[in-house]
Amino acid sequence: MGMNAVYNGAEDCPPVIAVFPLGGGLLLPRGQMPLNVFEPRYIAMIDDAIRTHRVIGIIQPEPESGRQSATPPLLQVGCLGRITQFAETGDDRYILTLTGIARFRVVEELAVTTPYRQCRVSYDTFTADFEARAGEDEVDRNALLKALRAFAKASDLKIDWKGVNEAPNEALVNALSMMCPFGPREKQALLEAPSLKERAEVLAAITEIELARGGGDPETTLQ
Repeated sequence: MGMNAVYNGAEDCPPVIAVFPLGGGLLLPRGQMPLNVFEPRYIAMIDDAIRTHRVIGIIQPEPESGRQSATPPLLQVGCLGRITQFAETGDDRYILTLTGIARFRVVEELAVTTPYRQCRVSYDTFTADFEARAGEDEVDRNALLKALRAFAKASDLKIDWKGVNEAPNEALVNALSMMCPFGPREKQALLEAPSLKERAEVLAAITEIELARGGGDPETTLQ
């Protein structure tokens, strides 16, 4: 899914962003994340984003924080996404798609009057995210697919192998990272992997660990 806006570097991204805390959620550069937004505070966040720069940050809360707090502590790295599809449902919900732009590191969470949270962020650690398909040639595609096939067989996953085989390395690694049924810590490790090559290696390693544990969700479909 393309974007009308062009993001060539950190200078094209806002230094202060609204953040959507989403446990187990993973958005990566040029990946697509569907969202069903219904809480009033996040409806307000989307309204404000559409009126301004059309971007929000996806970030995980601390996994150990539980659901007791309305403002759980945030992990330090998330991903900025642009609203590239948007629909109103007629029952006070928004259905939208975010397309990932670049990862960010939280500098500070701001004291705000908005119902949603906002952070000052830096993109400086992740300048390679602005270059599409950077590092693709370094990915060990065969090792990744071997691990994926074994995981799919053990977990009875339905996979669109035609799509997998046709996907370039960046799209393949990032889509599998976002879709695979792993926990919040594993998702964060995939997000924070410095390069595409290292993300592929982390993905293969996590898959092998899950295989050893006999893990996997048999109801999951990857496509």
